[in-house]
Amino acid sequence: MKLPNGYGSVYKLPGNRRKPWAVRITVSRKEGKDGTTHWKYKYLGYYESQQLALNALAHFNENPYDMDANKTTFADVFEKWSAEHFPKISQSNIHGYNASYKLCEPLYNMKFIDLRKSHLQNIVDTCGKNYPTLRKLRVLFNVMYKFAMENDLCSKDYSQYIDIRQYKDRNPNKYDRKPFTKQEIEVLWNTVESDEYLQFPLILAYTGLRIGEFWNLKPEDVHLEERWFYVRESKTESGIREVPIAEKIVPFFEHWLTKDNEYVFTNRQGRKFLDRNFRDSYWKPMMELLNMEHKPHDTRHTCVSLLTEAGVDERIIKKIVGHKGKGVTETVYTHLDLEIKLEAINKI
Repeated sequence: MKLPNGYGSVYKLPGNRRKPWAVRITVSRKEGKDGTTHWKYKYLGYYESQQLALNALAHFNENPYDMDANKTTFADVFEKWSAEHFPKISQSNIHGYNASYKLCEPLYNMKFIDLRKSHLQNIVDTCGKNYPTLRKLRVLFNVMYKFAMENDLCSKDYSQYIDIRQYKDRNPNKYDRKPFTKQEIEVLWNTVESDEYLQFPLILAYTGLRIGEFWNLKPEDVHLEERWFYVRESKTESGIREVPIAEKIVPFFEHWLTKDNEYVFTNRQGRKFLDRNFRDSYWKPMMELLNMEHKPHDTRHTCVSLLTEAGVDERIIKKIVGHKGKGVTETVYTHLDLEIKLEAINKI
């Protein structure tokens, strides 16, 4: 098949190969002193069939990207890899990859060719995530390096060297979650006016938010007059939901919304929290000040516990906190009226 000039080429490599079809593009042209023309090529990748190779070349020409390894960043690689692979996978897998990518923010602007094992391991060591999440993060590193090597953006796969085994016991299913007691909640209410950040445990306990959902909440997703907000980003599909705002914590939302930041709840510099920064610089000092021993996720279990104790139907609780329901009867509650959720949350 003859392709247009400047379009690129597809050809079959000799020998017995698993992916024999190569895709090559022209990146530069130079005229020699003797009048001859010298071409410089880059390989987009290698494919199992001619049709797959042609599809890849067509995709590149529709959305050409810079294949210069000296310029390509970690973010560039993710963008191009995801553009090629996301159409082939499920929405839940896409959500998982995006969640893992968000943990890699310190790497976004680094040139991919400059990355080393230490950079990847640092993300693993400082993100504060449990073992199942770290496994997903490692998978992301694996597929990105595979893509990068296929496109000649690096020569060594450092993802194979990262170590997550040391975090094998960091598993939420092995951790005995400990809800705040009624006495501890009373202490929180009695001290909340001394520091605006002491509002956070109460906001989390009265919404059932996951910590990532809390950080990612934006002002445009809060409908304070109607007493609800929309969780647009969550670790699960059932986590995408409308959350009622209890009357008790409306003043807290009013306080943080007046700051006019990109995110509702922010650090002292008005910026979005990072996991390790939140836990080490905000959560731990708060717990020490209050003489309590809790992790952020305990607030989510506190919400479930309070709703259960108030006699709220289990299926309604699941919809408020974003737990996945089981069984046919759960479908009745898929589109719960907001008034039902508000009535439930105001019981606690």
